[in-house]
Amino acid sequence: MKSVVKVILQTSFPFLLGLAILWWMYRDTDWDAFSHFVFGEMQWGWMLLSLAFGILPQMARAWRWKMALEPLGERPRRTSCTDAIFMSYAASLIIPRVGEVTRCGTLKKVDGVSFSKSLGTVVTERVVDSLLMLLFTGAAFLWQLPMFLKFMRETGMDLPSLLHRFTSTGYLVTFVCLIAALATGIILIRRFSVFRKGCDMLQGMWEGILSLRRVRNLPLYLFYSLLIWVGYFLHFYIAFFCFPFTAQLSLGAAFLIFCVGTFAVLVPTPNGAGPWHFAVKTMLVLYGVAESQAVMFALAVHTIQTALVVVLGVFGWCRVSFRASVKRNKY
Repeated sequence: MKSVVKVILQTSFPFLLGLAILWWMYRDTDWDAFSHFVFGEMQWGWMLLSLAFGILPQMARAWRWKMALEPLGERPRRTSCTDAIFMSYAASLIIPRVGEVTRCGTLKKVDGVSFSKSLGTVVTERVVDSLLMLLFTGAAFLWQLPMFLKFMRETGMDLPSLLHRFTSTGYLVTFVCLIAALATGIILIRRFSVFRKGCDMLQGMWEGILSLRRVRNLPLYLFYSLLIWVGYFLHFYIAFFCFPFTAQLSLGAAFLIFCVGTFAVLVPTPNGAGPWHFAVKTMLVLYGVAESQAVMFALAVHTIQTALVVVLGVFGWCRVSFRASVKRNKY
């Protein structure tokens, strides 16, 4: 009984946290005004272009994954890798962080790829992605540091005064997000300790981690890794041109906001819902965007980009189901 309650709490907490932050941010929203904002003011041509760059990173992630599996003697079809990635992103909207298990399970089901080996390559991916994000974030802060220093000189504001623009509730939300991210890290570490109890599972994961050394074309692997994050950034940045108040922001500003938003997604809510909105809204306000416009931007962009994840997930599931049906009928 206790285990059931524990699972329910772990599953429901991310949704409750995300909903609580979203409710706080949008509790006074005029939804008629939001509807006009999306359908009357937003430039949909730019948004559609942005969505194209939302598909590219997922496909590049699938191509990179296939490369990592080949040295392990696993040769899944490229379409299978792509569909597994599509489904993993969509699955994470239901249960945060379950995508890694979903994609490995899908590949095992459709192409018979070893679950433990594919999970090991996922661990490798996480290491590579984390290093890239740290490099990007450091570059973004260095890029924008002169702007912040100039802002402080011209306005006579120091860092404490700048941070004073946070409300007390804003500080509370930030604190809750940090605690939630820390708790998620502890839970993940404990879950991986369960895997260590199985020697076969550990061996398979270790082989997957070491597979990076045996990748046939390491420069191409790294190119795909870079392409993933460039695609993510363009997916976000191009959306700036949908509205006049964000179109005027510089490339460097967009890059820093993107990096901050990416770290906010580490908080265990569906697709970062809540923490991502708060982080992006806060950064936009610091760059001079009106708060009412900033919260509308965050909600519109996140909602549309999440809808894309759902559509791709359904598409991947349909293709996997169709191929499974054809295979059954064949035999």
